[in-house]
Amino acid sequence: MAASLAQLIDWRDALFEARMTGVRRVRDADGVEIEYRSDNEMKAAIAAADSEIAAAQRRQPSTIHFRTSKGLY
Repeated sequence: MAASLAQLIDWRDALFEARMTGVRRVRDADGVEIEYRSDNEMKAAIAAADSEIAAAQRRQPSTIHFRTSKGLY
């Protein structure tokens, strides 16, 4: 099941805060604990979360225009 936009944003914010304070071990609300080996690994996780958030925020087109012809000019 995919996470909601609010969950992704909360997770990214918590991960960013942990990175800025130097914490390498993060525990989520479900009790799952993740330990990152390096700052680069945390940076990659934040970038992945940012891309998921950007994908979730994309708007679908409200109008689709079809341009068709019968092949005659």
